[in-house]
Amino acid sequence: MTPNRMKGRLFATCLSMVLPHVCMADTGDVRDVRVIRTAEQEPRAALLGQPSLAQWKEKHLVAAYQLGIAGKTDMGSIDAVVSTDDGQSWSIPSTIFDSTERHGAMHFGYCNAVLYKPPGQEVLWCFAMRCPLNYADSEDSHLAAAYSGDGGRSWNPVELAMHYTGPLVILGEIQRIEEDGHPVYVMPAHRNTKRADPHGTREHFVLRSTSLMDWHLGGYVPLPKGREMFLHEGQIAVMDAKKGRLKMVMRTSTGVPEGKLMDGGALNPPRAWSSTSEDGGRSWSVAQEEPELWNTVSEAWYGRSGDGRLLYVYNDGPTFSRMALRYKVGSTDGAWGPERTFFDESIHNSYPTLIEVGPGEFRAVWDSGDAKRHRRAIRFGKLSLPPQKPAAP
Repeated sequence: MTPNRMKGRLFATCLSMVLPHVCMADTGDVRDVRVIRTAEQEPRAALLGQPSLAQWKEKHLVAAYQLGIAGKTDMGSIDAVVSTDDGQSWSIPSTIFDSTERHGAMHFGYCNAVLYKPPGQEVLWCFAMRCPLNYADSEDSHLAAAYSGDGGRSWNPVELAMHYTGPLVILGEIQRIEEDGHPVYVMPAHRNTKRADPHGTREHFVLRSTSLMDWHLGGYVPLPKGREMFLHEGQIAVMDAKKGRLKMVMRTSTGVPEGKLMDGGALNPPRAWSSTSEDGGRSWSVAQEEPELWNTVSEAWYGRSGDGRLLYVYNDGPTFSRMALRYKVGSTDGAWGPERTFFDESIHNSYPTLIEVGPGEFRAVWDSGDAKRHRRAIRFGKLSLPPQKPAAP
């Protein structure tokens, strides 16, 4: 490290002591980084993680995140916070799903919030996973939902009409397409009943809905013949909304338990895999490796900008290290550019979620820790895609 860079880091560290909720150091291409909420502000939460983000209106953002319960792998309550100044400041939390609330004799744990605001509607949805609180983890969950009519400040739970009734895990964003001039919503999901049942299954699929209230099973993602692996936590990009052309990029693991790695370690080589649909998610192509997209058993964000470029935000490093976040930008013809730094402060970071608020302008949330611990805070930042190179004459 050069002397000037050391001085810059020292200056940033001093400023961060005065302004603890603003990241001052040169940590990557994400700017205006804010710490939305910390575990120290939530004494009953063992962790803060798996955030989601939505835009209610211009500069009005809503972030939702999980407050984990000690002793559980990945379940708890889900809260939301609101910003009306494009992420510069955030409200105190409101509760979406409360794991301390009784439903008769039952307690439920919740995980993996997915926010979605349908275009042209004054309602914001939060979907999540729900399972009995006595479960060790949330792998065998079912879909839960709540909506807000006031921009994320208060929430009303609803019971969904589920035509798919099996266990599921959700995390990827809902996407909207059109069929016969009407909206159809697609949600990526996977099933992992094999963790608790040796005769269970690990399958990736999508759910489809015309109303966001009723959900039908779409199609499953097939694996190459003879290939054993675990595809999960997929993210869908809409390639053509009116033709129902979709591409989904998925997190990967071997699916073979290795010590503490209940769902297996990284593939060799460690890559994300993808699948495409030409019929709105009813059927999917055989999954295939994405040679340019790194994945070591960590959720990554994949999406498409309004100008047609692709974006992939991911953790580099070995299996489950989850430190720096990197990103790549793909051209409209599918060629991926070089690796860039999204956010790197020598601390744990994971589960990035992004939304596009203007051409090439993204807002992002992710969970962070410190040098040794995961998921101690929720961070927010802004990313501008690099200018497109002019087409060759």
